[in-house]
Amino acid sequence: MNLTDPVADFLTRIRNSIRARHQKLDVPASKLKAEIARILKEEGYIANYKPTEENGMKVLRVYLKYGPNNEAVIRDLQRVSRPGCRVYLGRDEIRRVQGGLGISIMTTPKGVMTGRQARREGVGGEILCEVW
Repeated sequence: MNLTDPVADFLTRIRNSIRARHQKLDVPASKLKAEIARILKEEGYIANYKPTEENGMKVLRVYLKYGPNNEAVIRDLQRVSRPGCRVYLGRDEIRRVQGGLGISIMTTPKGVMTGRQARREGVGGEILCEVW
């Protein structure tokens, strides 16, 4: 199966799994998806992630995180830059997500990082998605 936007597919699978109250999900692995999962774990939006291999294919297993009353930690995920319309921001144009309650994930010349880290480092780049 050939996907035109694997990052959007990854975010949609997370969104659907949260709404279905799944504990974990499997997605086809890539370096970019692993970096996005790393940031989500560092920021406390997912419990854990683990690259594994299933039936000869590399898979990224993501363990979702829920609060004490079984409410999802991730309220929503939104893809910003798409293959048909790339969105690049300079270091001065990076804005806060949901008044500082969410994060934006960006690809920069210094690697994949949150918008907050990119502002601190003084670099801009392509904004992949926003999570809150």
